[in-house]
Amino acid sequence: MNDDPLERLRAICLALPEATEGGGVGNPSFRVRNKIFAMRHDLHQGRWSFWCKAGPGVQEMLVAAEPERYFVPPYVGHHGWVGFWLDVDPDWELVTDLVQKSYLMTAPKRLVAQLS
Repeated sequence: MNDDPLERLRAICLALPEATEGGGVGNPSFRVRNKIFAMRHDLHQGRWSFWCKAGPGVQEMLVAAEPERYFVPPYVGHHGWVGFWLDVDPDWELVTDLVQKSYLMTAPKRLVAQLS
């Protein structure tokens, strides 16, 4: 398995039907039909993070349970997105699950059906 967090995230995201990568240099976003379902961000704190949509209550649960690992990201946090720091040994199984669920909340029904 690749130790570069961005490469791992890229592999997880781009394995999903019609997922594409876009965004600015250094802060890529992952999209389906031009709708963002996940992104990496710097936050200008010298720490890389990754943000994705989360289902109802998931953001609150993760942030309350492990605030050193998870956080409410600016701009999209009030829409339920959750952020996690990439320098705090990410739980890659949970990351994969969160990304897949974010994709399912974003993708058209036809693409969601391909994953069933």
